[in-house]
Amino acid sequence: MKDNDHLSSSLEDYLETIYLIVQKKKAARAKDIAVELKVKASSVTGALRLLSEKGLVNYAPYDIITLTSAGEKIALDVLKRHKALHDFLKDVLGIEEQEANDSACKLEHAISPVVLERLISFIDFVQKCPRVGTQWLDEFNSFCQKGAIGENCEECLTDCLKKLKN
Repeated sequence: MKDNDHLSSSLEDYLETIYLIVQKKKAARAKDIAVELKVKASSVTGALRLLSEKGLVNYAPYDIITLTSAGEKIALDVLKRHKALHDFLKDVLGIEEQEANDSACKLEHAISPVVLERLISFIDFVQKCPRVGTQWLDEFNSFCQKGAIGENCEECLTDCLKKLKN
């Protein structure tokens, strides 16, 4: 596939789904894809033909479907975007699992590489920084629910500064 050939969100979802089905079942069939994406078999056939023309899947009617190396590369990139967005929404913002997953699926198609890398760095920072961590996330979630900063925020900051000096 040429670099200037852009895939639609829908076709990216097909590649991601094929990859996940193959990981789970060791083989993907059109009916499995239709069930997973909740679409009609005719929609799957049309998408598989397009993806095959772009050199992203190996497809023949009534046979198993596999990703080409180019298709797998794109599928892995989509999964990376999805996981980063899902983790941010769920673990940092405290969004419920299903909503985090649904929103990540929508956002994964629009996020730029620069924003994605910064988001991944932010998640990593939040998980590793002693001034942030889970207590900070708990306070953030409390702030979202109450609309006000907790009484012990200043005390927490003072404690963290003391720890850093020692």
